[in-house]
Amino acid sequence: MELKQKGSVANVGGFKQLMVSMKWTTAADFDLAAAYEDKNGKKGLVYFGELGDLNVFPYMQLSGDEGVGDTGGDNEEIMRITKLDEMKYVWLLCWDYGKVQDGAPARFKESDVTLSVMDDKGGNHNVTLDTGDMGNVALLATIDNTSPIGVKLVNSSKAGTLKGLKNLQQLTDIIDA
Repeated sequence: MELKQKGSVANVGGFKQLMVSMKWTTAADFDLAAAYEDKNGKKGLVYFGELGDLNVFPYMQLSGDEGVGDTGGDNEEIMRITKLDEMKYVWLLCWDYGKVQDGAPARFKESDVTLSVMDDKGGNHNVTLDTGDMGNVALLATIDNTSPIGVKLVNSSKAGTLKGLKNLQQLTDIIDA
């Protein structure tokens, strides 16, 4: 299923595991990250500086860091989530590392970033970044696990600006805006 426009929603039902793949060939150091809030209100972030672990909370793990030094080519970062049932929300983010360090606008417009979310039942959902907003971090998609009838995947397509990664509260401000 294609979620090409901001606000597009896929009711993806009940599943416990996801694999999120972000790909790009643009010469940019993009980073996939997942911010989360569990059902008890605990919040956190899985990103290149904290890759996570599938065997301990938050049961998410990032494959590594690609495109370092603005390397073009077949770049791909993969985030696995094994216990989605413990989460209330998972926000899938992409940032342009060099531009975050400078507080400068990202190169999203010139990029070919694609996000695919695959569930444990074989469903594949592609999310296209659909924002004209300037910024260096993009909230690509929201996994909303608050409904008793199942999980919703939403194309959030929202951009914001960070200056450095020291204060991750700034990410929460972008997500909540």
